[in-house]
Amino acid sequence: MRHIIHADLDAFYAAVEQLDNPNLVGKPVLVGGRPENRGVVATASYEARVFGVHSAMPMRTAVHRCPQGIIIPPRFGRYKEKSIEVMSIFRNLTDLVEPLSMDEAYLDITAVVEGGEKPLAVALDLKRRVAEETGLVVSVGVGTCKTVAKIGSDLDKPDGLVVVQPGDEAEFLAQLAVSKLWGIGPKTAERLHREGIETIGQLADQPMGWMAQIFGKRAHDVHNQATGQDDDAVHIHGASKSISSETTFANDVGDEAELREVVERKAVGVAQSLERNGLKGRTVKLKLRLADFTTFTRQFTLPYHTSDEEPIKEAAWALLAAELEPGRTFRLLGVGMANFGDNLETLESSKSQAQQLPLFGYDCPQMKSVEKQ
Repeated sequence: MRHIIHADLDAFYAAVEQLDNPNLVGKPVLVGGRPENRGVVATASYEARVFGVHSAMPMRTAVHRCPQGIIIPPRFGRYKEKSIEVMSIFRNLTDLVEPLSMDEAYLDITAVVEGGEKPLAVALDLKRRVAEETGLVVSVGVGTCKTVAKIGSDLDKPDGLVVVQPGDEAEFLAQLAVSKLWGIGPKTAERLHREGIETIGQLADQPMGWMAQIFGKRAHDVHNQATGQDDDAVHIHGASKSISSETTFANDVGDEAELREVVERKAVGVAQSLERNGLKGRTVKLKLRLADFTTFTRQFTLPYHTSDEEPIKEAAWALLAAELEPGRTFRLLGVGMANFGDNLETLESSKSQAQQLPLFGYDCPQMKSVEKQ
């Protein structure tokens, strides 16, 4: 029997801003792009969420709902620093850590529990350490499978703690809305509602033939999730998957219009490859090589999984635009997509929504790796 934790930092970007600037504590913080630049909300503090503000919302809408909101441009380098601190605490508890993003991860604590510790005590100690050593608050769900742990961590936010005892998984899930299951987004939930399925328990009671008609090849996986019996392990050594497209110019290029045309063409190619492979990703990557052969990458993680070309193009161009300088030329340019997800309807983002919401109304510092060749 496995014992798994899902740990999710509360309002991570906003929490880091409040941690670094105590004057923001208790105030509605909106991390994201300026409304006049058609930016969107990356993260809203809980003080802002009470006004109906949420991630991926146009900042113009957020400001309308919460006029007193304080807009803060993202500092991704700083968020990465804090993420490393938190992940280090996780790995001090167990080597079996599967990060999902900068602010959440699965931890397999089976060995710790089998060593005599109670799951509740392990979770409480983890929350205490994160708070004392990083100043951040983490919500934790504990269960015998990923599905239960992840749903649990989201039920009592902020500063939540939900422990589901072995054998109680199906009962725990039964009364929850079917949309709580990972991978069931608005469209699928609407279809299930038309079939009279409102709760996870009702879904779990359906015969496999009916499940196959609705979910196809995913039927068994969905059924196992609905009954709290999914057996997906915490993955730590999986190969980093990505899809990319790059070009080496015959002559170094510095013209902005030409570079934009190339980066957008490459982004479209990546989007088409994602679509052909039935994939959606969150992390847009830009690879650049300068005239002196210095090679580096920039990346940005979107607030939702997508295979649509518009947000990929926009993200890639924003990353490239930040690197343009008078006299600077490039000999190679590449665009890629990584951080794939199986939940193809993540964050309620339909294709039309993704195309309509610009993600970058600001310059955002990104993680950088440099290699001399």
